Amino acid sequence: MKIKRLLSITLAAVMILAAFSLTSCSKDETYTVGVIQLVTHDALDAATQGFVDALKAELGEENVTIDIQNAANSTDTCATIAKSFVTKNVDLIMANATPALQAAYNATQTIPILGTSVTEYGVALGIENFSGTVGSNVSGTSDLADLDQQAQMILDLLPEAKNVGLIYCSAEANSDYQVKKVKAYLENKNITCKEYAFSDSNDVATVAGQAASECDALYIPTDNTAASCAETIYGATGDTPIIAGEAGICKGCGIATLSISYYDLGYKTGEMAADILRGEAKIEEMPIAYADATKKYNPTICAEIGIDKAALEAAGYVALD
Repeated sequence: MKIKRLLSITLAAVMILAAFSLTSCSKDETYTVGVIQLVTHDALDAATQGFVDALKAELGEENVTIDIQNAANSTDTCATIAKSFVTKNVDLIMANATPALQAAYNATQTIPILGTSVTEYGVALGIENFSGTVGSNVSGTSDLADLDQQAQMILDLLPEAKNVGLIYCSAEANSDYQVKKVKAYLENKNITCKEYAFSDSNDVATVAGQAASECDALYIPTDNTAASCAETIYGATGDTPIIAGEAGICKGCGIATLSISYYDLGYKTGEMAADILRGEAKIEEMPIAYADATKKYNPTICAEIGIDKAALEAAGYVALD
């Protein structure tokens, strides 16, 4: 009887220890996350930082390894980075900007992929009649601010403008999408619009200069190449006013923007990632998330080209940080 009792006690102790061990493993589970960032500029940098901060806050800094790779604005490098993450079998990939998302999407159908700083997922992934949920191993956050409101800003702030130039990178599908939407809105208001597409950073100055010489005002969507060359664009366009799709471009060359916080966008993406990694959410059921937008103006450039900041503030615009 004593031997049986001793065995029972020993077995119970082993079961308790095993349960404790499983609980501890579950509590301290570690994850590896790969980040593909298309290029260095303020908006994408802020989104990546927000993502990292959220993951560390949600999972614990000691429980997550984040491998951040920058593609230096090369789609080929995005593909190489994505394939390396698949080879390493990371737990999740965060793709910052549309070409990064496309590269990750082409590299794996099993590892969860979250995009951020992506304007329109249906356009980016070739999904017709996009409903707002990708439905596979992809979800994320969108940086799209209302395009009709952006177009209306041109009419409200620059009522004398009759010819508007639309500047964007032809290699970015989401830039083309935005330009087409803004163009349709403005042409419906009897504004003459012309598209000015550059292929990469090498011809930005030439294209921007031509647009400024032929137009009364310019519009630039959320475009990664334009964002990385915003100061170059400003140098080429002189005092031709520019409405920008996001704050980073506006800071470099624009007078005003309808913009989101890219840090907040990245942070939301990080929270989504934590839910997926903990098994609290299924990525195939996650709809694309959006951020609130704010009207902002660039006090420095407005002063340089004679735009009255008092009128902007009276219209509800706030100064860029």
